Amino acid sequence: MSKKYEKLAQDIARKIGGSENVSTFTHCMTRLRFALNDNKKADREGIEALDGVINVIESGGQFQVVIGTHVEEVYEEVMKHVQPLANGEIKSSENAKVGRLDKLIDFVSGTFSPIVPAIAGAGMIKALLALLLLFHLVSRESQTYYVISFIADAAFYFLPFLLAYSAANKLKCNPVLATVSAGILLHPNLTQLITAGKGVEVFGIPMKLVSYGSSVIPIILIVWVQSHIERLVRKIIPDAIKIIFVPMITILFTGIIALTALGPLGSFVGDYMAKGFELLGSYGGWLVIFLVATLWPLLVMFGIHHSIVPLSLAQITTLGYENILGPGAIISNISQGVAALVVGWRTKDKSLKLIANSSGITALMGITEPALYGVTLPKKYPLIASMIGGASGGLYAGLMGVSRYATGASGIPAIPLYIGENIWNLYNILIALVITAIVTVVVTYFLSLKYEKDTSEQKGNIKEIKDSVVANPIKGQIVPLSDVKDEAFASETMGKGVAIEPSEGKVIAPFNGKVILLFPTKHAIGLLSDDGVEILIHVGLNTVELNGECFEAHVEQGQRITRGQILLTFDLEKIKQAGYVTQTPIIVTNSHNYSNVITNKDIENIDFNHELLLLKA
Repeated sequence: MSKKYEKLAQDIARKIGGSENVSTFTHCMTRLRFALNDNKKADREGIEALDGVINVIESGGQFQVVIGTHVEEVYEEVMKHVQPLANGEIKSSENAKVGRLDKLIDFVSGTFSPIVPAIAGAGMIKALLALLLLFHLVSRESQTYYVISFIADAAFYFLPFLLAYSAANKLKCNPVLATVSAGILLHPNLTQLITAGKGVEVFGIPMKLVSYGSSVIPIILIVWVQSHIERLVRKIIPDAIKIIFVPMITILFTGIIALTALGPLGSFVGDYMAKGFELLGSYGGWLVIFLVATLWPLLVMFGIHHSIVPLSLAQITTLGYENILGPGAIISNISQGVAALVVGWRTKDKSLKLIANSSGITALMGITEPALYGVTLPKKYPLIASMIGGASGGLYAGLMGVSRYATGASGIPAIPLYIGENIWNLYNILIALVITAIVTVVVTYFLSLKYEKDTSEQKGNIKEIKDSVVANPIKGQIVPLSDVKDEAFASETMGKGVAIEPSEGKVIAPFNGKVILLFPTKHAIGLLSDDGVEILIHVGLNTVELNGECFEAHVEQGQRITRGQILLTFDLEKIKQAGYVTQTPIIVTNSHNYSNVITNKDIENIDFNHELLLLKA
């Protein structure tokens, strides 16, 4: 396992409040999802400031840390430092009060999030199979089709197993015993009883014969009851014989209750849900698709989009198709991706261009958080444009009754999920996506004319670019930017430059100009020279965590500065003792305006005011 995210994981674990503050911990496609005993013990601002964290959201009783598509790697590292409290033990706290609705959302999201990859993977296999049929590479009568089909169906048919294990982990009961309960529902002998169709009784209690393959509601009810039975039995049974009698009693009582009451009840609820889906599809399906396509970014922002997943799974397992989540989500994701790519095309900010282009492509593949938090939400107008584009495509898809026939990621790779017996279903989703893309491009472009600061209308306000020199602001040893122990700086995402390993705790002005940015924690300062050079001086790595300790500012934001003037002082030894890397990046944040940024490599140990950077126009 790569150690790339080890430092990030350690910081998250520490700032979340440690294991003693974590009740449950899981992840979805892009987020770490914590259920905390006390959200106020978590340093939300500190976590948001970490390099590698996109955003922090508190919603549905969960503390969600948005990471991105590499969340699983970060999750594995965090798991080394966070061990949730065992046996459902939650420390009481006045600050830990959570409403019933939040608890329900937390349970639903925490149960379904872990199984989404399996369901999505199986759905994509179904999509592959649909493509093979469409291009006549296999036939429905072939053995290949038969085998691939049951491989894809396994995750859906045995869905009770997946839900049992996941729900048990969420409810802090034994997941293996919960899996046994799912096995009872899917046992071949029960299938034979259903086929025979004769009345069955258990201890004189009549048992309604129901098929539980691909079911959702029954197993969730069963595991919930099992969690209470298990805890009660653990309290009653002496420790010496718990290992034998707790599993025995739990399985026996849960199994009987499941087959005689909870299973049939869940099946009854599921049947009426199916009728509700059919009614909704007949009279208001278009509105659901329209609203999801329009409002999906807001659902993602508040972290409640996973709460729709159970309805989606329930619909597809009962009806064989789904139009609650899929069509609206794919339309919205495409609009987010297109909006981000238009921003990447329009902006002159090099770092934003990189973020917009990469996150735009990721959004087209079905993961929108990087685009949402990195581009569309901060700039606002692309978010508005993407919602207008999503609404346009969603309206068409809704009116045409578009559905998908398997679940999977909601991006371009998921288009084959819409291949069904009626080929027009595929054509209609493609038309909806084209409408979405065109409207989003047009609206984003015209809004950018007003809101993009670097449009052609404003170029006349930019100073003429000429060769410039940046003097060294910190005494110490030169370090190539590529050697800096921070990916954001080393990759030149923020701009070109150099770093200094300080030998003295003082930062002086490298030119005449003004202070355009002074961080409240005083660990970093942004400057603008009279020649138009913008630089960021960031003292140490991750030193924002010191919250201003060890730093003192001698200027204010907006203040004029002269070359050689003291800007910041810092306690170099104290920072080292606290365990922080003191490499200090000096970044030309508008380096895209220059043809080249040259570092003075002639001097190994550079003093104040020596020429450090030469910027070529």
